[in-house]
Amino acid sequence: MMENVKLVDPKEIIGEGVDDTVDEPSYVTEDGREMYEHFRFIADRGQQMIRVDKFLVDRMEKTSRNRIQQAADAQCVIVNGKPVKSSYKVKPNDVVSIVMDRPRYELEIIPEDIPLNIVYEDEDLLVVDKPAGLVVHPGHGNYTGTLVNALAWHFKDNPNYDVSDPRLGLVHRIDKDTSGLLVVAKTPEAKTHLGSQFFHKTTRREYVAVVWGDFLEAEGTIVGNIARNPKNKLQMAVFDDPEIGKHAVTHYRVIESFGYVTVVKCVLETGRTHQIRVHMLSKGHPLFNDARYGGDRILKGTTFAKYRQFVENCFQTCPRQALHARTLGFVHPRTGKEMDFVSPVPSDMTSLIEKWRNYRKSDL
Repeated sequence: MMENVKLVDPKEIIGEGVDDTVDEPSYVTEDGREMYEHFRFIADRGQQMIRVDKFLVDRMEKTSRNRIQQAADAQCVIVNGKPVKSSYKVKPNDVVSIVMDRPRYELEIIPEDIPLNIVYEDEDLLVVDKPAGLVVHPGHGNYTGTLVNALAWHFKDNPNYDVSDPRLGLVHRIDKDTSGLLVVAKTPEAKTHLGSQFFHKTTRREYVAVVWGDFLEAEGTIVGNIARNPKNKLQMAVFDDPEIGKHAVTHYRVIESFGYVTVVKCVLETGRTHQIRVHMLSKGHPLFNDARYGGDRILKGTTFAKYRQFVENCFQTCPRQALHARTLGFVHPRTGKEMDFVSPVPSDMTSLIEKWRNYRKSDL
């Protein structure tokens, strides 16, 4: 069954669990998938009826008719706001677009021999443990050295994997400076199945974060719509108005408190851009050393020079927002088996936590 797609105001929506840069989707499907327009063509008033795959291949360089047909099968060929089959006949004044579930790559993806920590792989998918600092998708000045470039290298000898095929690849994303687990689909069936699990919130995702401040309650739930911050296009923000942004829910539980900072476990019910970062900020607990949201300043504690030096050392120990995607669970798209993976908290965050633990002990 074909899904309706509607053109939306990009200021009111944003992709789920995306990279640190804030991109603007062009379309959202009825099942909630954000799609980015890569190409758009408007048929002339005198356009003769012609199959959409031929219409597009005649207008696009270095693109085969088979590639267009694959895009149509993935519901990535849109005419007048609705997905169409490759046999659709283009009519005068039709608006024909190609959309994908990721921002447009401005340059060809070059395979790069970038080390990947692959924790699981089979014929349908692989799970990778991404280090902090690795951009997921090319774009915004990061056209090389990304996870997608690394995947292109990993699959360079696999004739069935095309890094540019929208039916394959990353099912979700995390920010550049967030570490942790990601799942990659190697077949169209796997991506469809896994994507459905993320949309219906049946995946299991747990993050560990270090945030500023102490919590009055040991656990709780943060509910608040998330959209682009109108005062800073590089930030997201939480809005009380239900008409603004996208519904977002984060469950948290305190793991360890050090007075000035706290280690928390966050479980995502939804996966919006910068969700944990802005939800925690909205409650007065920005992530430790999160430069984008003000966590790279001393927000709690004393004015003593010794304390200031200690915190500066902590910033150097963990030179990024202290956030790690620790667990990932889903149903295998082929076997139906429950798959659960755990990534150890990386050394920069464990060292940071240990520093605060020792400081807390000496301060008591």
